[in-house]
Amino acid sequence: MKKLHLFILKSYLGPLAMTFFISLFILVMQFLWRYVDDLVGKGLDFLTLGELLFYASVQVIPMALPLAILLASLMTFGSLGENYELTAIKASGVSLLRTMKPLIWVTIIISVLAFGFSNNVLPWANLKLYTLLWSVKQKKPELEIKEQVFYDGIEDFRIKISSKDPETGLMHDVMIYDHRDNRNPNSNVTIADSGKLQVAKDNGFMKLTLMDGVRFEENVQNERKRINKRNQQRFRKDKFKRQTALFEMEGHNLERSDEQLFSSHDRMKNLSQLSDGIDTLDFQKNEVVSSISKQTDNFYFQQRRYQQRRNKEAPKVSIDSSAVLNYDSLFQSMSTHQQMIAIEGAKRQVQDNRSQLEGKLSRYRNYQTKITKHYMEVHRKFTLSFACFIFFFIGAPLGAIIRKGGLGMPVVISVLFFIFYYIVDTLGVKFAKEGAWQVYQGMWLSSAILFPLGAFLTYKSATDSTLLNADAYIIFFQKLFKREKFDLKNRLDKEKEDETISKT
Repeated sequence: MKKLHLFILKSYLGPLAMTFFISLFILVMQFLWRYVDDLVGKGLDFLTLGELLFYASVQVIPMALPLAILLASLMTFGSLGENYELTAIKASGVSLLRTMKPLIWVTIIISVLAFGFSNNVLPWANLKLYTLLWSVKQKKPELEIKEQVFYDGIEDFRIKISSKDPETGLMHDVMIYDHRDNRNPNSNVTIADSGKLQVAKDNGFMKLTLMDGVRFEENVQNERKRINKRNQQRFRKDKFKRQTALFEMEGHNLERSDEQLFSSHDRMKNLSQLSDGIDTLDFQKNEVVSSISKQTDNFYFQQRRYQQRRNKEAPKVSIDSSAVLNYDSLFQSMSTHQQMIAIEGAKRQVQDNRSQLEGKLSRYRNYQTKITKHYMEVHRKFTLSFACFIFFFIGAPLGAIIRKGGLGMPVVISVLFFIFYYIVDTLGVKFAKEGAWQVYQGMWLSSAILFPLGAFLTYKSATDSTLLNADAYIIFFQKLFKREKFDLKNRLDKEKEDETISKT
């Protein structure tokens, strides 16, 4: 039995490692395709790109691992069935579940490790990845001036060239607009026959050398709000043989953002931090609810003091608190001017209370959304481990049923199952996030659908069912059509006998 278990393990671990790295590579490529616009043209070095790819690889492991387990188990048992090795094992008295026993333990170990990974490693990788991505997005594109196109990568300047020598980097027919004067942005123009750009190694400054050029400048007084015709006609023209200018290149270096800016996000927390975050958000939400309750109570049961503010010298009248105040008679006793003041004051007070309540309700919804996301992340850490377990019990019996190994049919079936799982999981997450379902219902929807399917396939495979055997269905329909043809012939013969009897 130990030799059999060792043989099954060797047949399974190789395809598992291969399919895991293939799935990881595909998902990382999908990540790069998603953020290609933010990465291209930023001049990132290989170290930064390698760091970004490493964090991205760690982040997509929760999707690559279940797919690899499904594909590897399907390939392993499909190959065993195709080579009649599984038939020989069953003929020797070993059931399918006993054959799967070592792989079940391997899957349990992988599921436990996957939970530890989701709880400890994945939040760290998410924090590093999104911090680095944000830093890359804030970085300005690498300096690249194209021909016949105005370049605006340098703040307050627009540069246009007619041609550029790719070997020497010499630019011809250089035109530079200086837009530092906001009131008259086109008041300073420089035209040169040729020029050359040199960027410092640290990308801190750029040196621009121009040859044989002219600089036009309008002398406009910046302190005036308007530019009169006299000022527009005052300008100066300077010719030069060689001119050098230094430009400060802010934002062209990759400046790492502070990780504390993203540490409060739910994807960057483990179970302990998520629990603390939920308690804090619940406390803040209850404070908002208490504030709304107090404000609504004061809004409906408040004292009217506008008369005392208008007329401080008016004598104070004692009112019995137990007596019921008739607001209609009080309003009718006022003059027309006082009634208008009272109405305007009431409208203004209602508008103020409404704006305050809307602001507090917005804060309440924000806290509730964050609490929902925290609970979703708690469930997500468990659904990864359970998905690994479910996909094994789908792939192994399915491979024993279809009896096809290799990367042909197993890949097609695995991709179809994974797409179905991903679609159902996405729908569940969407319903949970929108509040249409409870969080546990949305997060465990895909598992609740696939678990019965895995149990059904395991039962059918253990009982040697011909569930996906095409020959069995062909034989069944052939027998069905033959039976119908035989019944039709008997019925026609009987009708003929009845006709002959009736004629005689």
